[in-house]
Amino acid sequence: MTTDAGEPDAIEEAPEAPAASDGSSEESSDRSSDEGDGAAAPVKKGERKHLPVWQESILLLGIALVLAVVIKTFFVQAFYIPSESMEPGLIRNDRILVQKVSYWFGGDPSRGDVVVFEDPGSWLTGEEPAPTGLANVLSKIGLYPTGGHLVKRVVGIEGDVIECCDDQGRILVNGEPVDESPYIAKNHGKCAAVFEGSCDWSVGPIPDGMLFVLGDNRSQSADSRAHMCGPDVETCAKSPWIDTDLVVGKVFSLVWPRDRWDWISNPGVFDGVPDDPPAGD
Repeated sequence: MTTDAGEPDAIEEAPEAPAASDGSSEESSDRSSDEGDGAAAPVKKGERKHLPVWQESILLLGIALVLAVVIKTFFVQAFYIPSESMEPGLIRNDRILVQKVSYWFGGDPSRGDVVVFEDPGSWLTGEEPAPTGLANVLSKIGLYPTGGHLVKRVVGIEGDVIECCDDQGRILVNGEPVDESPYIAKNHGKCAAVFEGSCDWSVGPIPDGMLFVLGDNRSQSADSRAHMCGPDVETCAKSPWIDTDLVVGKVFSLVWPRDRWDWISNPGVFDGVPDDPPAGD
């Protein structure tokens, strides 16, 4: 092919190819097809290779572990009941789920909530056996119930005054008697919250950011009462309060044993309690 110097863009017309003999075009086409079938198809640009099965399995396991840690940290955590203090609703070795969403963004526990909280100091008696092996690993990511915490019911919040007890043996919160019969054990004695053999005591106002808690099985619960000082103590070094910052979350479900599975909610018995104690308290 030549290019005329006077016309730089001109291209000579190629001569027509001679007509192929009968069958030559088909043979050429068949040959090209056969060669194409024998060659490996080229990888398209941008096409991603699949990971081997073992690599995909490790990746999926890693994602699952990260999700489990996130769920435990921000949403739901499993615990077990270590004692008889919350009977009859929750008994020893029950498995429960605690949700943390209710107390986000400055939300605080309400009267009647069953909460799990960290030991504020010397509330736990005895040492609980720590999980070992696989159970220990699962406990770190929230897939196995953990100990080292307490489970109680919130009876008083900041500003409340708790008194024991009226003529029917009921506790009073801000002067309002509370009927706790839907959940407390019946063996509580002569009143619903005996303290050092007495049904005549009061505590409060509860400081800001603090809670007063009781177990549902009052005669078998080392709760806020166990950390009050008697009337004859001049200088009290103990504190019955629970800091809201120690609260892990609110119990919302009993999940094991399976035949006792149940939702756990606030019974509403404190709905009639006024926000403030009567004047003069």
